Amino acid sequence: MQPITTKLVKWYDAHHRILPWRISPSERSQGKIADPYRIWLSEIMLQQTTVEAVKPYFNAFTKKWPTVARLAAASQDDVLRAWAGLGYYSRARNLKKCADIVSNLYDGRFPSETPDLKALPGIGDYTAAAIASIAFDRPVAVVDGNVERVITRLYAITTPLPSAKPAIRAKMQALTPSERPGDFAQAMMDLGAGICTPKRPACIICPVNDNCQALKTGEPELFPVKAPKKDKPVRLGAAFVAISSDNEIYLQSRAETGLLGGMAQVPTTAWTARIDGDTRIDAAPFPADWTPTGKITHVFTHFELRLSIYKADGIAARPGVGGWWVKVENLHQEALPTVMKKAIAAAIPDAFTKRRKPE
Repeated sequence: MQPITTKLVKWYDAHHRILPWRISPSERSQGKIADPYRIWLSEIMLQQTTVEAVKPYFNAFTKKWPTVARLAAASQDDVLRAWAGLGYYSRARNLKKCADIVSNLYDGRFPSETPDLKALPGIGDYTAAAIASIAFDRPVAVVDGNVERVITRLYAITTPLPSAKPAIRAKMQALTPSERPGDFAQAMMDLGAGICTPKRPACIICPVNDNCQALKTGEPELFPVKAPKKDKPVRLGAAFVAISSDNEIYLQSRAETGLLGGMAQVPTTAWTARIDGDTRIDAAPFPADWTPTGKITHVFTHFELRLSIYKADGIAARPGVGGWWVKVENLHQEALPTVMKKAIAAAIPDAFTKRRKPE
């Protein structure tokens, strides 16, 4: 192993994070093997989401669906309901597709090589490398945001992201050992998460501080260098919260494809990431005594959405326009994305005051 690699693996043995999907170094030394299903599930959940946010969802998923075969046997609606709150719902749909393929075509066993893993739905370069390295001990470079930060500081890489990604990957590959590559990858992640943080890194206790070129410059926070961000476009639309005389809310399913595909929603106008939707009360999905109840803002990855919210109370006749009605107190059972929860809360402020964590 290279000196940096040796230091980091030794540091990891003593200071690794305890995570529900992780096999610790002591467990590994006793012959315990990482479960590819749990590694895959955690990595999909961790995309664009924090470790602390993922833990309860991971525990709930693995309790309900302890194997990939059990997950494959679940309905997409159940998976989306269990996923609600994690965001980026295309991940949940790909999760189900991937489970189906692994269960049916691979007899419930994940492939161990990165090209085969990348061919599965929802698995890109990083996730394939993470599964191959952590679950199967393949010596491939695992590069997430934490690793990018660590590598750019270790080598003082001044090329802005994302242009620096090939150089970062090459450096990470050169450091990745043939022995315990998964532990090394997780050491890099833990270092970035706990010590080599974006702001105020704890350089004094870093196990590789004497190897860090950015520290020698005296300004490690300048790395990684990032290209200027473009302003996100703002899109407009309207959402309509219909409440029956029995205290039920009218919901519909979004189209299976596209943003928030397959999720539940209150009726909304035809906004997308590229075009505005109608914002007027006249765009209501059916006749009722609609009244404005305010506006909400929700930030997606590529755009900001501003919705005008309208509410209609005491509806007796059920509209025949597709969809279903659900009691307000049972909303937690529906696969509602955060933007729709905001829309409902704008009309019914206490609708989610008793929000439940995943069981």
